[in-house]
Amino acid sequence: MQTFLMVFALFVLVVLAMAIGYMVQRKSISGSCGGISSLGMDKACDCDDPCDKRKARMKKEQQWKENQIN
Repeated sequence: MQTFLMVFALFVLVVLAMAIGYMVQRKSISGSCGGISSLGMDKACDCDDPCDKRKARMKKEQQWKENQIN
């Protein structure tokens, strides 16, 4: 039982350290493989004619980018 408690405490400390590191750096989580862009795809669905829901989302993203303060 003592070993279990020690290992559990170690895991809690590691998770706490990762949480503090995330809060301090404020970096978004990203993959190491490069994501979809490394496959030559511009968007997740990569279809010629996206559905209406995707078009609405793309329009909203474009408006957000236009209104973004740099």
